[in-house]
Amino acid sequence: MFQATRRRLALWYTTVTAVLLLLFATGVYLYVRSTLIERVDDTLKHVVEVVDRSLVIQPTEGTVTPYQINVEASFRDNTQAVEDDHIDLEWFSPTGELLWSTLSEPLDIPLHPRQTAETVHLSPDHLLRQFTKRVELGRYVLGYLRVSHPWFEVTKPIRQLIVDLTVGTTLMILSTAAIGWLLSELAMKPVRDSYQRLKQFTADASHELRNPIATIQTNVQVALADPDMEPQWQRHQLKVVERLTQRLGRLVNDLLFLARVDSGMVQPEWQPVPLDALLMEVIEEQQLIADQKGIFLSLHLPETPDFDLKSNDTKAELSVDSTVRSERFSASQPPLQPLDDEVFTVRSERFSASAPPLQLLDDDMFTLLGDWNQLARLFTNLVSNAVQYTPPKTDKDEEGWVQVKLELVKRSTKGGRQGSSWIQVQVRDNGIGIPETALPLIFDRFYRIDPARTKDAASGSGLGLAIAKAIVDNHHGQIHIDSTLNQGTTVTVILPMSQLDSPKRLYVSVP
Repeated sequence: MFQATRRRLALWYTTVTAVLLLLFATGVYLYVRSTLIERVDDTLKHVVEVVDRSLVIQPTEGTVTPYQINVEASFRDNTQAVEDDHIDLEWFSPTGELLWSTLSEPLDIPLHPRQTAETVHLSPDHLLRQFTKRVELGRYVLGYLRVSHPWFEVTKPIRQLIVDLTVGTTLMILSTAAIGWLLSELAMKPVRDSYQRLKQFTADASHELRNPIATIQTNVQVALADPDMEPQWQRHQLKVVERLTQRLGRLVNDLLFLARVDSGMVQPEWQPVPLDALLMEVIEEQQLIADQKGIFLSLHLPETPDFDLKSNDTKAELSVDSTVRSERFSASQPPLQPLDDEVFTVRSERFSASAPPLQLLDDDMFTLLGDWNQLARLFTNLVSNAVQYTPPKTDKDEEGWVQVKLELVKRSTKGGRQGSSWIQVQVRDNGIGIPETALPLIFDRFYRIDPARTKDAASGSGLGLAIAKAIVDNHHGQIHIDSTLNQGTTVTVILPMSQLDSPKRLYVSVP
């Protein structure tokens, strides 16, 4: 199928190029031919003007025309000049009788006085370009001057041009055919790759749908085959069917989301999203699963920088305690409040005892424009994967842990200067890791590193990281995975800071 398409594509490419080349060659031919003819006509007209100015006119008596041309005196000096230019002159009387000519044999051609030159066919191999002028003095016609130029001055370069254009066009068409064949291969390669991915995607989706559907069908058939089944066993089978239908629902939702992303139908609902509060919700949701597996789950927020405030009036020196905002979660802890409500107290070392403590408010530090639901889905997938593939105890008898770190980063421009601010989220674990050979394929749909890793029923469908990458791309960010087998994995998500209506500010209140 692809070879036939490739041949058709190359043929079309060659045909279109050949037509364009032929049109170009035809245009060049017509332009050069018209230019040569115009040059010959200009030469003929110039000769006519020169001869016309050199005519010797004598008065006569006893004739109808009181003037006549002295032929010998008029053409004696022009003969040598026109022979050098391969131009022939003919002089005719007012009645059309040939009186003088530079031709060896007179031409049996009637006179056609006109303002433009014409081509005369004497024989198939003998053509002339002629220009005839009526010479007048007042209202009297003195005679006719006809100037002829051989046509080979035009046909010779034109024939050479036709040969050159034919050879050049043929070579160009052959070269275009060869290049078109190579370019068609390059053009078909992404189509072929997309088709192969589509086939693989369809096969994987069919496989993922077939197993739960077959299991549901088996359980239903067993339940229908035994009408006297015990209620407890019947309830167990219904729970299995419910679990499988939920799995099918998640799979269909994931497939539908990816299909909408590919078609451009999914547009983020842009709104200010405090990423620290969102991560706290994700951690809180995953905390129970982590506790059940015996995995330590933590969220780390950046340090508050140290600085000094100096006042000339009070001569006070104030400093903010450098604190690491690190939250450790356990099942017994109450739900955390968003970090936007966090208040940091400023300690005064040399200040008036009556002055109340200063407060530092940091609003919108981690707020960006994004889609809350998509970002929640992104980090839920990443954290749940980290928890799922981290054992309670590692090979080195270390406690299993998953760490989520949020920080602001500056990205340098090409010139070495600092660029815009970005929000970076790292999800780290000391789990089983990912082989280096699998990292380039980790974001492919339905890709699984090892079937043994996904034997758990809650292991998912292999679409989590593909959805994560699609969400990051929708938010114009980047996602990267570093992993070492049996040592752990680090997933780094970088999202651009957005220009909100109220930018980040530090507030210090001094009563």
